[in-house]
Amino acid sequence: MKTTLQLPFQLKGFLELGDAVLITDSNHIILDVNDTYQKVTGFEKSKIIGVKAGFIKSNLTNKETYCSMKDSLKQQIPWSGIFVNRKKSGELWHSSITITPFKIGNELYYIGIFRALEQLEEGLYISEDKKIEVQRELLKVLAISCEIRDPGTEEHLIRVQALTEKLLKAYNEKNNLQLEPNYMNNVIHSSILHDIGKAGMPEGILYKPGALSIYERKIIEMHPLTGADILNKMSKEINYDFIKSMEVAENIILYHHEKWDGTGYPFQLKGEQIPLEARVVSIVDVFDALTTCRPYKDSWSEEKALAFIDENKGKHFDPLIAETFISLF
Repeated sequence: MKTTLQLPFQLKGFLELGDAVLITDSNHIILDVNDTYQKVTGFEKSKIIGVKAGFIKSNLTNKETYCSMKDSLKQQIPWSGIFVNRKKSGELWHSSITITPFKIGNELYYIGIFRALEQLEEGLYISEDKKIEVQRELLKVLAISCEIRDPGTEEHLIRVQALTEKLLKAYNEKNNLQLEPNYMNNVIHSSILHDIGKAGMPEGILYKPGALSIYERKIIEMHPLTGADILNKMSKEINYDFIKSMEVAENIILYHHEKWDGTGYPFQLKGEQIPLEARVVSIVDVFDALTTCRPYKDSWSEEKALAFIDENKGKHFDPLIAETFISLF
């Protein structure tokens, strides 16, 4: 075992902290740990003094975290981050750690203070980017599972989501709306759910190659209500922060077939009675439907589809959003 420096008395006070504390020399050799560290990790102080601090690595912490830590400590500035280590039992230990360089005379020491993530307030250790990513994937899985009968559905949903993102951001910027980022993310992620109500529609009507009868059309026009019912039943069962805000999703599902002039369905809403998120998705959904081959129609060219949207602004579509959409091409 490597000979190490003795722990200076100036650092002994850190060992009284309630969080797990580990103190090393400049080579990251452990000089001392406190009782909390021993209790949490299961490693006895007498067994690990003189050992490199990284002995509890699990190889599950990403490389970028270690690079960031090394860069900061090389400059002798404090660093904070998330580590995934292993306890003596083999159990994973997720912890938030702050490492502070501490110079006494000519010697450099590092004070590591760990806090188990389970002790933190809910949500603090999950980054917003990660929450957004998980939300997006959860809603994608839900949407695709509801429309699994049609192998072309996934591509349609992904295209609608991508175009919704482009249109909403362009419309926000063009009109200086200063929409909240959280709201915009909700619209983008939830757009993929717009047609989940079709899961309750008979296949014979959904994929009928010819024109629908009046009766069949009435059944199809029920899919926004069916979709909202599916969403509400699911959200009652899942009490989880990632997907607990469903109002935007419900608006998209219920109202994306409403028309600006009030002739849409299922509620014949008119103009700005239709939520913004539904007005955005309405244009994107129609454009993708027109430019895609369906059992009952051939695909249109982009030019023809854009001309249709232009002709129907102020009738089917919000005119300002329609103009923004056309400008994207």
